[in-house]
Amino acid sequence: MNDTPSLTEAPHRSTPTLGQRIRADLEGRILSGEWPPGHRIPFEHELMAQYGCARMTVNKVIAGLVAAGLVERRRRAGSFVAQPRIHSAVLRIPDIPAEVAARGEAYGYRLLTRRQRRAEAGDPHGLDGQQVLDITCLHLANGRPLAVEERLISLASVPEALAADFAATPPGSWLLRHVPWTEAEHRISALGVPARLAEPLGVPKGTACLSLERRTWRAGETVTFVRQIFRGDAYDLVARFAP
Repeated sequence: MNDTPSLTEAPHRSTPTLGQRIRADLEGRILSGEWPPGHRIPFEHELMAQYGCARMTVNKVIAGLVAAGLVERRRRAGSFVAQPRIHSAVLRIPDIPAEVAARGEAYGYRLLTRRQRRAEAGDPHGLDGQQVLDITCLHLANGRPLAVEERLISLASVPEALAADFAATPPGSWLLRHVPWTEAEHRISALGVPARLAEPLGVPKGTACLSLERRTWRAGETVTFVRQIFRGDAYDLVARFAP
């Protein structure tokens, strides 16, 4: 039986408009890092000349990028790639291996579980029904458990994560190096560690630990959600900032 679809069975795909093509070009340069935060994008008249289009078309594209949080307009200066927004003004996204090394300790890492699955309906992290990579791993400092990490990576946003070797590289470090993001949110709390996480951390169930939850977005789409549970006697969270 020949399963090759006939020409008449091929799905109809509409041709993108010029405005959609321009937006895809600009968005691609921003998300790839070719245009880093603070980079001035071409003026409207430059884009009009480059693409041979009307000012209205260019203006709509820029407005769409502004609405997505990728671009900010500065009066009399032009449009610039926006700085990533963090909902806590005093936190940055930490790279645990780098932080451990900065403390003069030897970093260790262990992948505990990795599986591909579909996120549950009503997922609170913006991953409702999506295929995700579900990873649990353990971070160590000088051979001692430091933090256990539970992470979901959206395969719609980051399909290349399927090919990544997370047995060798921590997922947080891999994401920081390979996947641009535009917005992040942190949530910090204290909790009594549940039994499933107490064992890899090497502490009794219910021990007070620090929980750091983080969600990152790219152009409005969730990239990853992670919860890192740190041993309370092995980690403190320090942020230095000015008014």
